[in-house]
Amino acid sequence: MESVVGANGWVDRKSRPVVNGRFRVGPMIRFSQFGAVYHGFFLSFENVNAEYPALIHESEVYKRLKGGAGISKVRWIGVEGDHNALVMDVMGLSLDDFFTCCSKKFSLKTVLMLAEKMINRVEFVHSKSFLHRDIKPENFLFGAIKQPNEVNIVSFSLAKQYRDTSTHQHIPYRLVACFILSVLSLLFNCLYFQ
Repeated sequence: MESVVGANGWVDRKSRPVVNGRFRVGPMIRFSQFGAVYHGFFLSFENVNAEYPALIHESEVYKRLKGGAGISKVRWIGVEGDHNALVMDVMGLSLDDFFTCCSKKFSLKTVLMLAEKMINRVEFVHSKSFLHRDIKPENFLFGAIKQPNEVNIVSFSLAKQYRDTSTHQHIPYRLVACFILSVLSLLFNCLYFQ
């Protein structure tokens, strides 16, 4: 899919691919180790031969979280060419982008309003027996035109079930990796908690 993206990040209108015959790919929003995110509805792509199929895992988590406040609706998941594709409702700015737009300053009122919504989103994810494991400003997005004050939590590619859903018993702990933190998250914490 990257071959149709121009230097400015916008896809040439004439060559914009269509996913599942109905979702037109727009400009790239961001690129990560797990794949690229494009504007359209909200499209994510990864190579079909990915060693760890993050989008398949992510779509399963979204199915389990379906209907919760701040959880985006998955419109379609499937294979398009040689890419797995995940199509979700379009969303607005990330918390990180919004912070930048506000000259990197929030009022106390804004901080409290955002904190309450973000805590509620994480609490809901935990109530469904999952740990997000990639909490950072880029993974909280504002709603689009119809719900601009809504705060959504996204990017469940690293999410992990921590308890049995029927018994609510904690799944036995296995020491595989002590922490999973992104470089951006570490930088964010260093900058703001000096």
